[in-house]
Amino acid sequence: MSFLSRIMIVKSRAHFSSGSRGRGSEKASFEGTRKRKSAQAKNRVGLLIAGFAVFYCVIGGRLMQYGVAQPLTTSSILPADRLLASRPDLVDRNGAVLATDIRTVSLFAEPNKIIDPDEVIEKLATVLNDLDVKGTYSKLTSNSRFQWLRRQLTPKQQSQILALGIPGIGFRPEKRRFYPGGPTAAHVVGYVNIDNRGVAGMERYVDNQGLADLAAVGMTSSQPLEPVKLSIDLRVQSIVRDVVTEAISKYSSIGAGAVVLDVHTGEVLAMASAPDFDPNNPAEGGEQGWFNRVSNGTFEMGSTFKSFTIAMGLDSGKVNLQSTFDARFPIRIGGFTIKDFHGKGRILSVPEIFQFSSNIGTAKIADTVGIEGHKDFLTKLGLLTKMRTELPEVAYPSQPREWKKINSVTISFGHGVSTTPLQTAVAGAALVNGGKLVEPTFLPRTRAEADKVATQVMKPTTSKDMRFLFEWNGVNGSGRNARVAGFNVGGKTGTADKVVNGRYAHDKNFNAFLAAFPMDNPQYVVLTFCDEPKTEKGNGAALAATSAAPMVKEIITRAAPILGVKPKFGNDGSALLVSY
Repeated sequence: MSFLSRIMIVKSRAHFSSGSRGRGSEKASFEGTRKRKSAQAKNRVGLLIAGFAVFYCVIGGRLMQYGVAQPLTTSSILPADRLLASRPDLVDRNGAVLATDIRTVSLFAEPNKIIDPDEVIEKLATVLNDLDVKGTYSKLTSNSRFQWLRRQLTPKQQSQILALGIPGIGFRPEKRRFYPGGPTAAHVVGYVNIDNRGVAGMERYVDNQGLADLAAVGMTSSQPLEPVKLSIDLRVQSIVRDVVTEAISKYSSIGAGAVVLDVHTGEVLAMASAPDFDPNNPAEGGEQGWFNRVSNGTFEMGSTFKSFTIAMGLDSGKVNLQSTFDARFPIRIGGFTIKDFHGKGRILSVPEIFQFSSNIGTAKIADTVGIEGHKDFLTKLGLLTKMRTELPEVAYPSQPREWKKINSVTISFGHGVSTTPLQTAVAGAALVNGGKLVEPTFLPRTRAEADKVATQVMKPTTSKDMRFLFEWNGVNGSGRNARVAGFNVGGKTGTADKVVNGRYAHDKNFNAFLAAFPMDNPQYVVLTFCDEPKTEKGNGAALAATSAAPMVKEIITRAAPILGVKPKFGNDGSALLVSY
């Protein structure tokens, strides 16, 4: 091989070797670039994911913050459907309207559209004479977009304000609760607040049955609802309120009340407490007017409790109507002396103990039964536990933490236990209706429905004996001032000294009368009371026989014919007056 040939072969090999090394370098460079770009893409995706994660975490955090934070009140406006949401009418047992809705309008302002607040106030004051100038100015200059200025205007006020042509002022339609009878049945019906929500009485009861919950979630509408019928009779209710309010002025008492109850069904036909209020404008009633003394006030009921003590003795079988007890000498126990207000100083029979209202005789009857038996009997009558009924305003009775003999003695004649007048009337109904305790109701209830919920708390024979005692006292005792010709009224008075600063004040009484009629076949219980009645001398010594008993007489005289009770005259009830 020539030298030239060898040189050409060497160059060829060198060229081939050089080309191989160049292609390997390019391949390595390409792989590096690809990896760098892949890493950059991954980093970018990671950053994008992290950004979205942070974004959604912020949103989630804010949602959680809004969920637990208290809502800020920027205005008091309600959605239009809630402003116009209907409440059911309340009607009496005969269909007479006690409460209903009427359409009205309310005045509002949009402060961001008010140019001259002073001018707006000046113009509004010409229509709204009692306008709160300072408060209205504060609303008109606020940063909110909505402020109520006056709720529930009259049509005349709306027309006058429209004629003023004030920019930034408008009206919203809403409903207002109207009570045609005013204060006649105030404590039974109750009232609503400015947003048409029940605050007291049966108005609150209706809301508690689910209406308030429906309204809260916006499920109420402006469509009329089925009326809610109550047990009260508006005619009888009007009579009872007249008598109760008259007692305030007649006896200069700080309070008075009465209730009429069907003894077989437990229906409350009428209930009134004075002072009272007008539910159309409850703010004017004040706290004294709002206070329902009949169901939400507790009092020592005095000698009306002797009815329950004697019934307890008769029901135990240890006492009968022929039993006698020595009432000649006072009872001294625990540093106290128990004596009779109208003492006879002799041995008394059970009817005489009831007629003369003997503390000594009643205490000895309670002692015959014993402390535990006494407590159990009053518990069965519902006098020591909270009464169950639809009305929200119901108070707990009070009793001693530990019953000792001195407690049993004083409770036997109505001192040491405080109950509500309504539950006293309910227990009184059990004394005359055959011994059945029927929970009171402010809704209609039939006799059959009542029998299903009634509890037999005493023997029918005990109830028969108590009817005799009620009539006996009505004819011969302190109940004579409650008698109504033809209606055979019986009952028991109660004059209790009130506790003032931990001691009994002899010049401050709580007087009550527990009555039933007609005693040959009792249909109704009537309980009346006067809180701190005064005599003409102003010494506060007026007795139940001269204050609470006449109230019963007035109520029965006027209401008995309305209730369908027919008068009877003569020994056998056959003689009727030609004109009554």
